[in-house]
Amino acid sequence: MPSVFWYRGTGRHRAASIVSIRWLPDVLFFDARHSPAGQMGLLPPGSNYNGMTVYPVIPAHQFIADIAIPYAHPQASNLRILEKKNLTTVAQNFQRHARVVAPMIDFSYDAALVTYTYTENGIRYNEKMVCVIENWGRAGAGLWGNKETYYVRAPENELTAYEAVLGVIQNSVIINRQWLAKELQGQQKRGEIMINTQREMQRIGEEITEHRQKTNGEIHNDMFLTLTNQEEFANPFTNEIETGSNQWKYRWVNAGGEVIYTNDASYDPRTDIRLNRSDYRKTPVRERFPDK
Repeated sequence: MPSVFWYRGTGRHRAASIVSIRWLPDVLFFDARHSPAGQMGLLPPGSNYNGMTVYPVIPAHQFIADIAIPYAHPQASNLRILEKKNLTTVAQNFQRHARVVAPMIDFSYDAALVTYTYTENGIRYNEKMVCVIENWGRAGAGLWGNKETYYVRAPENELTAYEAVLGVIQNSVIINRQWLAKELQGQQKRGEIMINTQREMQRIGEEITEHRQKTNGEIHNDMFLTLTNQEEFANPFTNEIETGSNQWKYRWVNAGGEVIYTNDASYDPRTDIRLNRSDYRKTPVRERFPDK
């Protein structure tokens, strides 16, 4: 079996891993197009402004293709994009959450999933990467960056077989609330945004305990489910949450744990004489937090 490996961080010189899940760093960029210096041509793309790379804000799918993939795989060759998918719900979740914890900043979001294939060290890989672009709006005066950028990969045609293992790894991540509060404060200082910082950080700290970890957990979970074509269902017999495929419209389960998927709205396994069981029930999709 190929090695399975996961890591966070910025370093490129990592132990070789054939099957892996990797989180890429969040990075702030500066869009100089609306600044006087940028309009005068003094801050061309690629230059440095207060420690940030000058680069115009771009959609999430373009960030993955133009910046994230070359960063994560500088030795990759024969890259081919297979699919680009906008993650509208993910972007809306970030937008809704930002309005709660940082209403003084007019954040806007774009999220995408890109599926692609490439060759690295003689191995052909299939890989999926998700990314959220956070634009700081007027208060940020040109600041923008990537959030929650990570990928899962496996040798070509083997990614599906490793989804369960990668899911266990992804679900093992626990957010450190104290670190998160300090990171939010650090982002504000780095971006030179001084809008009631002390008061807002105190309020954000209170929000983190009750609200932020739940919401971020949902965002992480939904992004991974999207990556692996899965959904979470509530079992009506055990009241437990089960992970299953999202490739069909309807999912049924019986008391013995047997599952049926179908796209036929009129099909009812309880009346199917071939099954000879009347205890099947539909399994609804698990309710998400927040619900508004």
